[in-house]
Amino acid sequence: MRKPYVLLLGLFLALFAAPAPAHAADNGSWSVYPASSKVAARPYFYLSADPGTMIEDEVVVANKTAQPLTFRLYAADAYNTPRDGGFAVRTVQEKQRGVGAWAKPARSRVTVPAHGKVTVPFTLRVPEGAEPGDHPGALVALDERIDKGDGSIALGVQRAVGARVYLRVGGPTLPAIAVENVHVVHHQPLVPGLGDSTATISYTLHNTGNVTLDPKVELRAEGLFGRTLLARDLSRAPSELLPGQRVHLTEPWHGAPQLDWGDVTLTASAQDTRESASTSFFALPWLVAVILLVGVAGGAVLVIRARRGRALPSVPVRPSRRAAPTPSRPRSSPSARL
Repeated sequence: MRKPYVLLLGLFLALFAAPAPAHAADNGSWSVYPASSKVAARPYFYLSADPGTMIEDEVVVANKTAQPLTFRLYAADAYNTPRDGGFAVRTVQEKQRGVGAWAKPARSRVTVPAHGKVTVPFTLRVPEGAEPGDHPGALVALDERIDKGDGSIALGVQRAVGARVYLRVGGPTLPAIAVENVHVVHHQPLVPGLGDSTATISYTLHNTGNVTLDPKVELRAEGLFGRTLLARDLSRAPSELLPGQRVHLTEPWHGAPQLDWGDVTLTASAQDTRESASTSFFALPWLVAVILLVGVAGGAVLVIRARRGRALPSVPVRPSRRAAPTPSRPRSSPSARL
């Protein structure tokens, strides 16, 4: 009986997402990095070009194992992972629109000898209608062998490593950021004072401009009468928010108020851009909420009953018949005496 088989492609494409000052993208078995210039080694490809121009460069694939390795070499667009904002790239099956469509290695497959390295030239043609600004991507070496897992469901994994490409297309640049979808969810104890009160603040950072941003996010919460409940800088914002990308983030709020009414404001700032968004919150323990609900319901019932008791039924009054007039007898007038 054949086991169900699942292919996890590109699971390791984000291995090179971790910040590294001047080191090649590496997974322990092979690495990918730009060919050294005459001046110094480069950690990434930093390229600039105008629409309609072409760039030529070289990428190095190094094998750290004791046996030859064969790779699929391709260019890919980069994006931010939605949950944590990590730097990742499209898989070879996905549609490429930027660097992934414009960069072409001279060889699509390369075999690297044991403990050796191969340098592959590539060209990057920027189309005439390319939008100005940043177009991040990577040159990826994909091991097409599939590592099969164990168990009832075999997980097939293809590993890949890529060297980042930071391309800026000439033209006007516009740094812009937006804070969207701010929500506060409270986690209250059942009985006030017995247990900790926490909250989760969720929000979305959206790079609405055309350059890569390094956003800083400030969180501020105010209660009734403008009391400051929380004020701090957040550390979970991605260090590279790519153009057009959205990242959904959450921030825990320990010691959130158990009974209060106020606002939460998030302010994101980067180079030459700053935007804020707010939402209101109403903190109320469950037990207090139930007691208030029961009290309101009981009061409504009493009011309805009181109104019904005051209302007396109206008795219809039949109009009385008007008595017929009694005919009067004619009086005889006395005769005049002569």
